Amino acid sequence: MIPDATGIRSDGTPYRVLVVDDSVFIAKQLSQILTSEGFEILGIAADGAQGLDRYKEMHPNVDLVTLDITMPKMDGLSALEKILEFDKDAVVIMVSALGKEDLVKKAFIAGAKGFIVKPLDRSKVLERVASVIKK
Repeated sequence: MIPDATGIRSDGTPYRVLVVDDSVFIAKQLSQILTSEGFEILGIAADGAQGLDRYKEMHPNVDLVTLDITMPKMDGLSALEKILEFDKDAVVIMVSALGKEDLVKKAFIAGAKGFIVKPLDRSKVLERVASVIKK
């Protein structure tokens, strides 16, 4: 483990992440990018409803949530609103393909702290995540 890795706090403990995405490929890719920088993946959820449930189960041990905007059962915007209703201090980064600017705006208004564009770019993912986590 690299001491100055993005995913490691100054006290040496990892930031803990919940990944919510209906694409197994994207969830796995995000998890690999984050774990390579020392983050700990607490869980992966396949839709917004499952993500909300997992967040509530793991609270207050989640430092960051990555949340896909477009998912079945409960979309990312609804999940974002419900997570923030449950925990106003939740740190959530939205993940979406290009061309969803209107949804991204709504997500920021609702309280998202950042945004990652698909297809995922390792350096951009880490840059966005680093900009929202508190060292």
